[in-house]
Amino acid sequence: MPEQIGRLHVLTDTRVQSRFSHIQLAEMAIAGGADTIQFRHKKGSTREMIEMAAQMKRACADKGIAFIVNDRIDVAIAARADGVHLGQDDFPIPLARELLGKTRMIGGSAATLEEARKCLVDGADYVGFGPVFPTGSKDDAGPVSGMDTLRKIVGAIPLPIIAIGGIDEKNTPAVMRAGAHGIAVISAVCCRKDPRQATRRLCEALRRPNPGGPNA
Repeated sequence: MPEQIGRLHVLTDTRVQSRFSHIQLAEMAIAGGADTIQFRHKKGSTREMIEMAAQMKRACADKGIAFIVNDRIDVAIAARADGVHLGQDDFPIPLARELLGKTRMIGGSAATLEEARKCLVDGADYVGFGPVFPTGSKDDAGPVSGMDTLRKIVGAIPLPIIAIGGIDEKNTPAVMRAGAHGIAVISAVCCRKDPRQATRRLCEALRRPNPGGPNA
């Protein structure tokens, strides 16, 4: 398992688009420079999900890229994923840690400072915070939390904060100036004509200098 939390998490999704499969999206995102791939699939049989996840895990392992499964800890275990990402109403993080052990990553979702604190107390390795901006990719995204809350969470929670929700190459520099460790995207890669090129542009945005510092 990669030792560090990645800075560009690409969530594969076949609900917001149908041109590319999960594995195709993963391969293009990896080619574009993503350092973390998250398998996000809400429907279908468990067996089918395990088969897809296992294929994606192999593709990620070949390149030394972290592979995370969204929500489904059973699929993560079966596919030997590097970790799992859990929402506030998903499988409890402390129980996930018992099942996955200390060597695999566990991310927790948070939309408020209180939820981020819960992720910290429960033992998450990183916090996925959002939605920072309006997004149509997630039906359960909830109201926009905004940049001010992002800054507060970065200042209060001693974990890597991964911003999600409406993130693209244009607003990525501002998100990073707010102190985020990295970003997670769905539409900004999956819904673009060329997901590989879209991923490359996000990588470039992450590398731009932030002269204003973490509170700019």
